[in-house]
Amino acid sequence: MPIPYGRQSIDESDIEAVVKVLRGDWLTTGPAVASFERAISRVAGTSDAAVVSNGTAALHCAYAALGVGEGDEVVTTPLTFAATAVTAMALGATVVFADVQEDTGNLDPGAAEAAMTSRTKVVAAVDYAGHPADLDELLKATRARGGHLLEDAAHSIASTYRGEPVGSVADVTTFSFFPTKNLTSAEGGAVVSPDAAVVERARRFGRHGLVRDPQELRYPDEGPWHQEIHRASLNYRLPDVLCALGESQLARIADFKARRAAIFDRYIAGLSDVDGLRLPTKREYVDPMWHLFPVRVPADRRRAAVEGLRARGILVQVNYLPVYWHPAFEDLGYLKGQCPVAEQYYREEISLPMYADLAPDDQDRVIDAVREVLR
Repeated sequence: MPIPYGRQSIDESDIEAVVKVLRGDWLTTGPAVASFERAISRVAGTSDAAVVSNGTAALHCAYAALGVGEGDEVVTTPLTFAATAVTAMALGATVVFADVQEDTGNLDPGAAEAAMTSRTKVVAAVDYAGHPADLDELLKATRARGGHLLEDAAHSIASTYRGEPVGSVADVTTFSFFPTKNLTSAEGGAVVSPDAAVVERARRFGRHGLVRDPQELRYPDEGPWHQEIHRASLNYRLPDVLCALGESQLARIADFKARRAAIFDRYIAGLSDVDGLRLPTKREYVDPMWHLFPVRVPADRRRAAVEGLRARGILVQVNYLPVYWHPAFEDLGYLKGQCPVAEQYYREEISLPMYADLAPDDQDRVIDAVREVLR
């Protein structure tokens, strides 16, 4: 059987949670939404969380909550999925790409600081593979210029940075609950922040911008049915049925993390002596929830290695094509060569299978196949 690079882990408790909602009165905008938000905030170490329909929606809502708009710049990494950049552009911002650290693949604080200008509203760091970015340095740089730090933690829920939960450090943090991520609600995402007002603005942006509080209404005497929209917004609601799945998954997050850590360690032990293979780095001050196991091979051997592994049923992936290499960005005038470290990382990277239910025998298959194709 082929071994995917990532997949969901679903058990009977997840199924029962979803069925319970289906047998109840609420399929959306009901009590499971608030319950899932409370569970996420506990994991993130924040007072509140806003759940949305996917990780891209979470980014869009987070940028909106920080007031990103026309004339602003957002500095971010090219070593990410395009949504990190596209959602800022959707609000009218200009995206500026800064290079990454050679070892972790995370946004380089020095490069980010050098890319900032008086127009920089947000620096968006991505926790590549689940390893938190260097948040202290990034916060110092952004606050010195009056900006904000957004942590795209699509890979890293339940990770910690210097002992603090991811979600409690940056000005705003976003999560993704796609099936290949560290937990799933099928589709889904969330926004958290140490500032509850930021979360509320994100929540409102993702729920049509509707205002119902009589104290905030412009025309409070219209009638008991009255609601208003004060800012053009969108519908990014996450329904109760998916929130139930997500909260059930969160109950097992510690087990997922431990299992992924064990898989990480087993890969390190099984592959550390392979010539020409570079293994991922872990800084001493982080405790990652590993989403990917990114290895690097010589660039001139990468394609053959990927094809050789897939031919053996090991369905590896490459994460990621530098964002500005996509034709949509090329057509806007972004040029190759501006972030050489990220581009070289991409040329060498292969993501090996990494998911909580990866069986030891299957992991042995992966290790043996890697050793064989790189012999």
